Amino acid sequence: MRITKYTHACVRLEHDGRVLVIDPGTWSEPAALTGADAVLVTHEHADHVDVLRLAGLGVPVYAPAEADIPGLEVVGVSSGGEFTAAGFRVRAVGGRHAFVYGGRPDCANLGYIVESDWPDTVYHPGDSLHVPEVPVDTLMVPAQGSWMSTAEAIGFVDAVGPRRAFAVHDGQLDERGLSSVNGWLAGETDSGYRYLRPGETL
Repeated sequence: MRITKYTHACVRLEHDGRVLVIDPGTWSEPAALTGADAVLVTHEHADHVDVLRLAGLGVPVYAPAEADIPGLEVVGVSSGGEFTAAGFRVRAVGGRHAFVYGGRPDCANLGYIVESDWPDTVYHPGDSLHVPEVPVDTLMVPAQGSWMSTAEAIGFVDAVGPRRAFAVHDGQLDERGLSSVNGWLAGETDSGYRYLRPGETL
C-alpha cells in the first residue's frame, strides 16, 4: 500500500490501482484527489473536508451520518460500521470530536481503520484520540490542535501501539513547532515514528 501525506490532515492510499483519500480539506493540495475512487471524511470541519472540490468530483464520499456538510452528498456512516470503499475494507470507530474548550459544541467524528487485501491496517482518527479495540499497523497521529497537547499525542501512540506512526493535523505548526513535536514523538514512543512532509510517499 502506498501512503502519501498531503498538507494538514489529508492522506492518500493507493493499492492495485485503486485510490482512497482521507480528509481532503481546504488546506490540502488538489493533487491529492487526482484519480481518486472514493473519499473518507472524518468530520465536518473545513480543514478536513473541502466541499467545493468534493461536490464536483463524482466519486462516493463517506462521512459520519450525523455530520452537517451542506452542499455535499455523502454516504452516511456510523461507528462500528464496516464497508468497502475503492476496494479497501474500512471500519468506522469512535464517534465524537475531541473536547475543545469552554463547553463549545463538538461534532460527529469517525476514525477509519483501512485495510487492503493484505493484513496491513492504516488508522486515521480525524480530530479524536480514540483508541480502537483492534490492532493497528500504521497510525496517523494528530500532531497539534486546539483540542490536544503533545503529551496526549504521545500517550495516544503508546496506547494504540502501532508498528509505525506518522503525523497528521500539523498544518498550523511552523518549522520550530514541527521540530519540537517530532522530537517528542520520536523520542518518547516506540512505534517507529517518522514525519512525512506534504507530498512524501512511502
